[in-house]
Amino acid sequence: MNAIRELMVKEFLQIRQDRRMLPLILLAPIIQVILLGYAATVDVNNIPMVVYDADRSVESRAYLERFTNSGYFTIVGFVDRPSEMDKYLDETRAILAMNIPARFGRNVGSGRSVAVQLLADGADANTASISLNYAAQITAGYAQSLIADQLVRIQGVSIPRVTSVSRVWFNPDLRSANYMIPGVVALILMIITTTFSSAAIVREKEAGTIEQILVTPIKPHQFILGKLLPFILIGFLDVVLVLGVAIIWFDIPLKGSVPLLFGLCGLFILTTLGLGLFVSTISRTQQQAMMTAQFFIFFPFLFLSGFTFPIENMPPIIQALTYGIPLRYFITIVRGLFLKGVGLETLWPQALALLGFGVIILSLAVARFQKRLG
Repeated sequence: MNAIRELMVKEFLQIRQDRRMLPLILLAPIIQVILLGYAATVDVNNIPMVVYDADRSVESRAYLERFTNSGYFTIVGFVDRPSEMDKYLDETRAILAMNIPARFGRNVGSGRSVAVQLLADGADANTASISLNYAAQITAGYAQSLIADQLVRIQGVSIPRVTSVSRVWFNPDLRSANYMIPGVVALILMIITTTFSSAAIVREKEAGTIEQILVTPIKPHQFILGKLLPFILIGFLDVVLVLGVAIIWFDIPLKGSVPLLFGLCGLFILTTLGLGLFVSTISRTQQQAMMTAQFFIFFPFLFLSGFTFPIENMPPIIQALTYGIPLRYFITIVRGLFLKGVGLETLWPQALALLGFGVIILSLAVARFQKRLG
């Protein structure tokens, strides 16, 4: 125990002496949560739209007001010719272009069908698809109101209306931040612990001090524990920091048990430290360790964990691969604790999977590290 404690003290002294490490440990997670918290959103609002209104009637203005009042669209310009809309789309000043034909108001008033042309910038397929869906819903609502008004005016008939009363569980305001930021917390915890643990051991290789340490009576498993335990503490410190930002800055509700959250974070840290240790065994420099972690851990975990893309939308063979991604289970845990307030009785499959990954990955990494030292 004395040898492990001395190694831990040595590691903390190295961190304190390295002026670049403390800002990375304390400030980087906070900055990353804030930046990603605002950037990682699936909300599509204030879609820029350019309009060519060939009719300029009361009816066409009423139709356009439906778009501006919805909160989804912002009219960035009116043009005098249809060809002028192309420039807005080419320069990405508008995502949607609307062409309201002449005699729009007269045709609407006489009950005849009218076709309004919508042009969408398909370079961003997701935003274009959402924009066209919003526009179709607004147009359908406008058409239904016209039918109801005409029946009341002509026949004096009161049109029965069927309404639905919706209730949203877990995220009543439908804020994408409530869904995305818990995933950001998990992502940052993975990046910080994996990167620092691998860099700490590789740094000893670069400095040539690892051989000096290992010729002492310190055993390989003591060296590993002395190197990894400080980063377990740092990992929990970063958990406190990023949770504070999520709860205080972004007002994300944490409905579940805080002790349970920290306990399951510990299981995930076992996995990330194991990955960091494994990366250190195949890397000779800190730069090589960083590149290896990015391409073989961070990117696959990011894309296949369900953080960026819904797993349900992936091909079946890719969905099968996601079961081998520990971050998938941890994101489910974090979102369940934040939004749903569920406990271990619900999250035990994910917790058991994390425990399995942590034990297996860390054991294999330790075995490989000891073999390389031998």
